[in-house]
Amino acid sequence: MTADTAPKHEQTDKRNNKAKLGIVGFDDVLGGGLARERLYLLEGTPGTGKTTIAMQFLLEGARRGERGLYISLSETEAELRGSAASHGWTIGPEIDVFELIPPESLLDAEQQQSLLYSSDLELGETTRAIFERIEAVRPALVVLDSLSEIRLLAGSSLRYRRQLLALKHYFARQGATVLLLDDLTADALDKSVHSIAHAVFRLEELAPDYGAERRRLRVVKYRGQRFRGGYHDFNVATGGVQVFPRLIALEHKSAFKRDRLRSGVDELDALLGGGIDAGSSTLILGPAGTGKSLLAVQYVVAAIARGERAAMFIFDEELGLLLARTRTMGFDLAGLRDSGHLTIDQVDAAELSPGEFAHLVRSQVDEAQVKTVVIDSLNGYQASMPDQSALILHIHELIQYLNRQGVATFLTVAQHGLVGDMRSPIDVTYLADTVVLLRYFEALGTVRRAISVVKKRTGAHEDTIREYSITGTGLRVGEPLRSFQGVLRGVPTLVRGGDAELLDSGDL
Repeated sequence: MTADTAPKHEQTDKRNNKAKLGIVGFDDVLGGGLARERLYLLEGTPGTGKTTIAMQFLLEGARRGERGLYISLSETEAELRGSAASHGWTIGPEIDVFELIPPESLLDAEQQQSLLYSSDLELGETTRAIFERIEAVRPALVVLDSLSEIRLLAGSSLRYRRQLLALKHYFARQGATVLLLDDLTADALDKSVHSIAHAVFRLEELAPDYGAERRRLRVVKYRGQRFRGGYHDFNVATGGVQVFPRLIALEHKSAFKRDRLRSGVDELDALLGGGIDAGSSTLILGPAGTGKSLLAVQYVVAAIARGERAAMFIFDEELGLLLARTRTMGFDLAGLRDSGHLTIDQVDAAELSPGEFAHLVRSQVDEAQVKTVVIDSLNGYQASMPDQSALILHIHELIQYLNRQGVATFLTVAQHGLVGDMRSPIDVTYLADTVVLLRYFEALGTVRRAISVVKKRTGAHEDTIREYSITGTGLRVGEPLRSFQGVLRGVPTLVRGGDAELLDSGDL
């Protein structure tokens, strides 16, 4: 039965049966994988991960029972197998590795040379050798590595383009899905293959002033297929390439009950109009040492007491110090972590890309059903992407995604200075649903702390300023400071006739 006379559902299944790359994030970016019997271009400078992606493509095909062929014009078979072994992979008999070597070497058993040089092998002989191997193997999946060698053999742009067209039509007749690799070393400006390929994927490597290299990919074109546009972060680790698709909050929506969440400190809940809402974000602003992290921890402990799971992503403070410091205040974060109710990740801003961080947060929400997320702090998050101008957009998508999942999100920002006029390194106050402001102020010869709520989208809140202190049992919030003026400036004045309504100094 031919494809034309096959039942309609069988024809549909065949069209929808895409060739997977074996990289979950990459297949997601491509809308499910590669349309079969087409020619694709994967380009990028040396070291961006092209060979690793190509190997995963063939290994995934082998896992599905498809024959693969790796045609190497630049690396030896031993090098390829060694690279695979470094990831814990074994290239089995389902994948044929064809190391294209000069024809005179084939006749000399003593000749150990196995690299192709443009002066040793003419283009016609190269093409003929490729065709003969394909006829012998009959692969469903083909990788050709790399086009730079063919470009050098062609000598001219016209001959190179004609050769690529000949290869494309030949592969189409063979029913093979082909991945061409181009390391852009011969002529990075030559776009001949772009118009010939069914889709073009570009890999890039960025070198920040400090920290590990960053890699990202982009789908330049994909004929007849919807794909996820823009740049997507990825890394090459032991075990293969990991791709982190760009987060689009509008694609994620879940039904949840917008409950009012309490902190366990009555005065704090009163300041916030009864608490904060599930599915909302809270920004905690203040200078260093005012208790931003502790305020977020208060909500984490309250969430776990309600039977929920929570996650904390710590950029700035060393994890051991955080655990020890909060333990003296009555919060056993280590015990909560060990019981499985709390996940605490120490995030290294110099090593983690924004896309990988978003993936890390999503995995906690999607897989572990976390309902309270703390990001401490956005200063560290900003440091993880110093060369990126889209920081606000990254944060916006992440906050919107968490809100749509019914997650209560707490973000901290350390402002510059200690008293007086405070400056924030990043302004995200318009993105957050609730903004809590922490301040130092001087009164009666001591340095004290004040807390106020300056914004809350999801309901009413107090417009007062309250003093608070950090005690051995956590936060203690006092009554509104109605007898003082200028608290937010750092040096308040006592209103004539008023009584100083301050917390007992012994608790400070």
